[in-house]
Amino acid sequence: MKRIIGLFLVALIPLYVSAGPDNIAPAAKVKASSSVPGYECQHVTDGIICIQDQGEWASNSSVSFYGSIDYPWLELEWDTPRSIDRIHLYDRPSQQIHTAGITIHFDDGSRLPVNTIPNDGTAKVVEFAPKTTKRLRFEVTDGDGPTLGLSEIEVFPSPQDYPDYVSYVDPYIESARGRYFFFVTGSRPFGMLSAAPMTRNKNQYGGGYNYNSTEILGFPQVHCWMLSGITLMPATGDIDPTKGEQGWKSRFSHNEELVQPGYHRVFLNDYKLWVEQTCTDRVGFYRMKYTEDCLSNTLLNLGGFTGTSTMTDAEVRQTGPAELEGSVSTVGRLWGGPEEVKIYFVMHFDKPFDRLDSWDDSLTTKAVTGLKVNSQATPRNAGMTYYDAPTAGIQALHRLKKGEELQVKIAISYTNIENARHNLAHECAHWDFDAIRRDARREWEETLSRIQVQGGDAHQRIKFYTDLWHVLLGRHKLDDVSGDYPDRTGQEFIIRTLPKNTTGESKFHMYNSDAFWLTQWNLNILWGLAWPSVLDDFAACLIQYADNGGLLPRGPCGGGYSRIMTGCPATNLIVSAYMKGLLKKTEARHAFTVMKRNHMPGGMLGIDDFYLENGYYADNAGITIEANFQDWALSQMAQQLDYPEEATYFLKRSQGWKQLFDPEKKLIFPKDRQGNWKHRNPLSGDGWVEANAWQATWSVSHGIPDLIELMGGKDVLCDKLNYAFEQAADDDFVYGYSGGYISYANQPGVSNAHVFSWAGKPWLTQYWVRRVRAQAYGAVTPDRGYGGHDEDQGQMGGISALMAIGLFSLTGNVDQNPSYEITSPIFDRIEITLDDRYYEKGKFVIQTYHNSAGNCYIRQARLNGKPLHDFRFSHADFSKGGLLELWMGPEPAKKWGIFPKKRSPRPVNQR
Repeated sequence: MKRIIGLFLVALIPLYVSAGPDNIAPAAKVKASSSVPGYECQHVTDGIICIQDQGEWASNSSVSFYGSIDYPWLELEWDTPRSIDRIHLYDRPSQQIHTAGITIHFDDGSRLPVNTIPNDGTAKVVEFAPKTTKRLRFEVTDGDGPTLGLSEIEVFPSPQDYPDYVSYVDPYIESARGRYFFFVTGSRPFGMLSAAPMTRNKNQYGGGYNYNSTEILGFPQVHCWMLSGITLMPATGDIDPTKGEQGWKSRFSHNEELVQPGYHRVFLNDYKLWVEQTCTDRVGFYRMKYTEDCLSNTLLNLGGFTGTSTMTDAEVRQTGPAELEGSVSTVGRLWGGPEEVKIYFVMHFDKPFDRLDSWDDSLTTKAVTGLKVNSQATPRNAGMTYYDAPTAGIQALHRLKKGEELQVKIAISYTNIENARHNLAHECAHWDFDAIRRDARREWEETLSRIQVQGGDAHQRIKFYTDLWHVLLGRHKLDDVSGDYPDRTGQEFIIRTLPKNTTGESKFHMYNSDAFWLTQWNLNILWGLAWPSVLDDFAACLIQYADNGGLLPRGPCGGGYSRIMTGCPATNLIVSAYMKGLLKKTEARHAFTVMKRNHMPGGMLGIDDFYLENGYYADNAGITIEANFQDWALSQMAQQLDYPEEATYFLKRSQGWKQLFDPEKKLIFPKDRQGNWKHRNPLSGDGWVEANAWQATWSVSHGIPDLIELMGGKDVLCDKLNYAFEQAADDDFVYGYSGGYISYANQPGVSNAHVFSWAGKPWLTQYWVRRVRAQAYGAVTPDRGYGGHDEDQGQMGGISALMAIGLFSLTGNVDQNPSYEITSPIFDRIEITLDDRYYEKGKFVIQTYHNSAGNCYIRQARLNGKPLHDFRFSHADFSKGGLLELWMGPEPAKKWGIFPKKRSPRPVNQR
């Protein structure tokens, strides 16, 4: 293979403004050439921005009769040097006084001129290569009017000075391509409340929050798999709500925006107000600050299409001088699911209403105490399940002075009003916004820091922690603080209560989730490494769904089934948890019984008698491979549980894919019920699930030794697979649902680079893992980062993160002796903190030597000080903690990582 020096370097690009770290200016001492009393220089770091005559620095500068100005200066000085790369300058908002130009002086003697500072108090963003400085001097070089000064200065650290892992998360990455639930700043890890601004009211391909948008349409509280709604829109003045989101929307700019896990700040230009958002698990918390005297007009929209579903039949009641409660039904789910899911809410303001108005479609009513709507939903297109409905809701009106704040809390529940009220009282009984924000950051930091990395470049670390954020974000709780949760698995809605432990807490949570389709190659592995309680929790949740409704869900929605995707992917998750010793929140033998039932006709596996008799799924090779692997996973658990008959039965069923192998083309193709090829076009997606023969033949993870034999040997397989990667490289290994030879934009092909290790050439796995990680997942721009196609609630982020730390499991840890395959970490050091509820206390550390973009090959390895010659190590070794050392180099070590001759590579331990 041709070696290319620096092949895996990703082009350096500027970081996108205001994602990540906090402003460090408040930690600096401030002095200035002069200050007007009441407008002292310390105000430039007080957080009061764009409010005339409040929180401003004004100098004593004056204008002579012939126009000269004695330009002022201001300094920020920290106790220790800081590495910074971005400064935001806010002029005083007065139109009569304009600080138009500034030169920034660094203490190394360098200077940076800044021109065209806006005259309306909005931000001038100044970006530059990271500089380490202890002192910044801001010298005004141009202005108009007396008493020149500034409203605020914000200074942001460069990545080398980021104080925590939250700072590395950049929610903007691929937000121009993401789905409605992709960008959610207002959520705790897996929190019920999932709020964020909405800039495009659609689902996929840049729906929800899109970086390229210039207008905010509102702040929906729910961004879930086929669940959405309860849209808050802070505004001012006389708004006609009957015009809908196009009537109340506001322009915004990223220059004034801060986005982080658990926090969002944005300035709504059309209303001249700041909006801050944070959250608890089940409560959204908003703080609005008004820069002008105004009639605050806070809209709560409870009607119409929002992202993934449509709100109808809203009901709102005033329950106090500053309190509302109500509910809304959500309908119209494109991929099935319950016909109606009702969301209940309680909404508290920190100031009594001056008046409540309401609207229902084209009708407006002033001075109301509530609203009840019976709305009609109409299909957007004939035969579609997306619906339109009239908007409807409440307007809360307050007369406010400039500089005043208005705070709002919204708690939700999927069961009833009482539980929404209880959620609010339990999680957010006070009005300390900053305390909730700090707690949200602490929780995210604690969760992200379970994997700590050193080395790599700034963009690689930013992408890695953004990957983890998506892995820990997208699937949201449905259960209340009380443990009550909605059950819609049957014909009638039932409120059930989760089992409790000895301390009275729920043993696990119930979740709303997109499909677990093919998570054996991402989430099941990654969660088990650093967050085993999460894997255990989801396993128990899936079994509970089956206990309620008989079926293991693929993508549970609102407490019911959506039947999205194919097969029974819950099996892979549950077996993975069991085989690693992590299944503690549900009983293993009961779980096996549930899975066994779901692997028979009528169960979620989706097979019929033809599959049982013939071993393959008629007309679909993709479903065959998937069902075969799930049968194999179940056979492994049966063997471990000492169920020999079931182990043999499901093991035999798992071999049906061999009938679909074409010995001439050496690929798998679909067959019809008569055993004839449906077609033999390897690039056609017909008879596959979002894939084709080139992409998915390698997905028989449980049968690679047999695939090698059918193809004619290891060299034949590796040459053929290598050819596929070479064909896809120029397109960054990214294609649509079935295009191209290799695709890392979707689930079916994300295991392909790891197959080489099982075919005796682990150096090819190392090479292609590095290239795929750099080309398909290495970007940190709003348009690229996850293949630009279909990031399903952390699955693309999961495989990206696993590639970055150099670990994988082709079999998804469902085999008898779960192990981890070593690939090619991009970091110098990776520390995984072991959860002592599941593992021995301590860390598992991966240390690389001589690692670089060009040094992608493992030359030698040691595990706990002993030479490691296999490309794998056991989960048992991982669970004890320890040190894996890897020596990297620019050329492959073709004798490292090969199976010992005396040992079979087959991952199946047959009796």
